[in-house]
Amino acid sequence: MDALINYFSEMPTAHRAGVLFGGLTLFFIIENTLPLFKTAYNKTKHTGLNIFFTLTTIVINFAMAFILTGAAVYVETNEFGFLYWIGASALIQATVGLMLMDFIGAWLAHYIEHHITWMWQFHVVHHTDQNVDTTTANRHHPGESVIRFVFTTAAVLIVGAPIWLIFLYQTLSVVLTQFNHANVKMPDWLDAGLRLVVCTPNMHRIHHHYRQPYSDTNYGNIFSFWDRIFGTYVMVDNSKLIYGVDTYMDEKVVNNVVELLKIPFAGHQEHIEYEEEEQL
Repeated sequence: MDALINYFSEMPTAHRAGVLFGGLTLFFIIENTLPLFKTAYNKTKHTGLNIFFTLTTIVINFAMAFILTGAAVYVETNEFGFLYWIGASALIQATVGLMLMDFIGAWLAHYIEHHITWMWQFHVVHHTDQNVDTTTANRHHPGESVIRFVFTTAAVLIVGAPIWLIFLYQTLSVVLTQFNHANVKMPDWLDAGLRLVVCTPNMHRIHHHYRQPYSDTNYGNIFSFWDRIFGTYVMVDNSKLIYGVDTYMDEKVVNNVVELLKIPFAGHQEHIEYEEEEQL
């Protein structure tokens, strides 16, 4: 445990960048070798658009990093937060602490974004991608990046996460979100086995179906059991999925960075009401 704590306590920026871009490269290669969907589209333009939003996320997180660091210093100095209150060992911090960080910083944040209108207006940009792949992972409007940062900071204070746990969580979060967005065809037995613990592509891509109720399921990022616990876990035949969101299906909008940046300020678009509920 000491080696793990020491590494993530002083994790070099170069290593963090390596995880982000190394993961993107790895899953990009895998999904182009073993794709689930073989849709014809301008992959270069699609990748460029999503990389733009990835870079805005990096800039925002870097600019606000001092807040996260300050929160970590505060909880360690004042022994504040759940892990300190229960006198958690390093092992408990690395397991229970990681699970709680994932719950508050990812699952809960994601669930709330789907149920509070003004937050959804920012988050919907992520759902407008009609060709979900590993680059979709960080397709977040800059406004959503700020929202997510606030939830992560809240998680640090509530959990009582030391800096090494924050970096461990963020590292696993990056890798898992790239993985579960990847357009990769996995053997059912492998996906099912991994899905007992973590969110897999077969699980998460259902969340990217273009209409409800499927877009309101499978909110998880690292761990799959939060969706099981809160009744939002669903599995369907992935081959029947249609990506995007029914209120923004115009390709001229969803493939244009300026139009995407304007969405949160253009007024709320109500979900379309259908005569029959879809059954995949």
